[in-house]
Amino acid sequence: MVRKTCFCCVPEVFSLLPEVSRFCPFKKQRDFLNSLLLTPVFNPVKQFTQQFYIKHIMVGQRVRTRFAPSPTGYLHVGGLRTALYNFLFAKKMKGDFIIRIEDTDQSRKVADAQLNLIRTLEWAGIVADESPEHGGNFGPYVQSERLHIYREYCDRLLEEKNAYYCFSTSEELEENRQLQMKQGLQPKYNRKWLPEEMGGSMPSGEVRRKMEEGAPYVIRMKVPDYVSVWFEDMIRGPIEFDSSTIDDQVLMKSDGFPTYHFASVIDDHLMKFTHIIRGEEWLPSMPKHLLLYEFFGWEPPKFAHLPLLLNPDRSKLSKRQGDVAVEDYIRKGYSCDAIVNFVAMLGWNEGEGTEQEVYSLEELIEKFSIERVGKAGAVFNVEKLNWLEKQYIKNRPAEQIIRTIRPLLVAELEKQRAEMPFDIITSDRYLEQVIELMRERVGFEHEFVTFSSYFFFEPGTYEEEAVKKRWTPETNGLLREFLSTLEVLEPFSAEAIEGALREFVAPKGLKAAALIHPLRILVSGVSFGPSLYHMLEVVGRDAVLRRIAKGIERISVPV
Repeated sequence: MVRKTCFCCVPEVFSLLPEVSRFCPFKKQRDFLNSLLLTPVFNPVKQFTQQFYIKHIMVGQRVRTRFAPSPTGYLHVGGLRTALYNFLFAKKMKGDFIIRIEDTDQSRKVADAQLNLIRTLEWAGIVADESPEHGGNFGPYVQSERLHIYREYCDRLLEEKNAYYCFSTSEELEENRQLQMKQGLQPKYNRKWLPEEMGGSMPSGEVRRKMEEGAPYVIRMKVPDYVSVWFEDMIRGPIEFDSSTIDDQVLMKSDGFPTYHFASVIDDHLMKFTHIIRGEEWLPSMPKHLLLYEFFGWEPPKFAHLPLLLNPDRSKLSKRQGDVAVEDYIRKGYSCDAIVNFVAMLGWNEGEGTEQEVYSLEELIEKFSIERVGKAGAVFNVEKLNWLEKQYIKNRPAEQIIRTIRPLLVAELEKQRAEMPFDIITSDRYLEQVIELMRERVGFEHEFVTFSSYFFFEPGTYEEEAVKKRWTPETNGLLREFLSTLEVLEPFSAEAIEGALREFVAPKGLKAAALIHPLRILVSGVSFGPSLYHMLEVVGRDAVLRRIAKGIERISVPV
């Protein structure tokens, strides 16, 4: 029994009492603890008690977080955010981040999905300290390899009358569900097979008879009546559930595999996770999980439920309105830097007054905090992702971009012939020049090759509308005459080319545009691009002369 004099003598313990009360899952326990709070001094500020809880209760306890995907295919962007937040929190707290594969639903398992999930996370810089690939002291990290563990704990619940056998068929369950819906009730199991000794109506002899017959069954958790299940969410604050709304959850399926809820609670405890950070879609499952912690006498970890990801129309993010797989964005050419930065901002921000929008992974680890994650749904705005990608391209070192684009260029050179020497256009020096000219104009790194193909390949066509707009009967003659100037121009630099062009048109009473636009079209095939003079310098004299001469022949009739 706690004596009030003890609290007076030990202010820190005194101030912790409201915090202890907040972490009790059952209402009766909380009411008892709250009854001890007789004076205003027993109600210290929330921030102090949270700091005390973390500082003193968790002292010596290494933070452990996890991402536990099902191997059902691609990695959803929501899954990437969950993994990222768990990773950032663990690393911020100098703790461990673990990947566990939850494959209890064997019907949905996809071959190679497990490896793909881990590889995609590693591509994003999210490398696990423990996983099926990396090993660890708490394995196996695949639930289908832990079936004997779940069976052991299920037997314990059966022995302690916290679970029971259920032989209801799927037809019976559906019939009961339809009946309850017609009556305006929330569908839940009608406890037909709850034994008499557990407060039900089914004779124990009937249960034994079904077992002896070998009838298929599931094992259900017995939810206590007339209790209130409560917990403190790190993002949403206190949340409470009445047991009358909680179904007798299936723990073990007829195929011998545990349900997600059962296996997840057992593994989270045995793997010593201190914090569970997951999407808000798991909030309705919280009372089932907390009841299991109570049945086993385990201390539950701290929970944080992340806000939903939304489409621009604020509907739940779905494939119907766009790509939702991380792999889709990788194929489109988005970099891991931009994707991770973008996903981190879907629900989290550094704080008011902060103007920074571009973060490295190291900066995210340093600045991330659960307290700055909001409750409201986060809108998935692709325009913001595109903007971030451009910011990274603008600031990324040229040598890093070259490592990405050179293999792409070599692959293209195997498909089509280039007039320019291979060793020249694949060299670091040439590629650096292309990168510096095109940084502000490309949206993805691969566009240094695709969008800027005229730096490597001669144009096969010319922009039709641009030719109609820019060509006059005199244009080809001017180009032939200026071609002679370029043949002997020294040096063949942007400044020299600009000076020569202006000197060429001035005596003729023409504006520079009379040659600028036709030259751009003949050399690149399009009417837009970087500075013409710098583009000509990079492409080089031989290629420029060749392209102009060829273009004059192809556009031989004035438009």
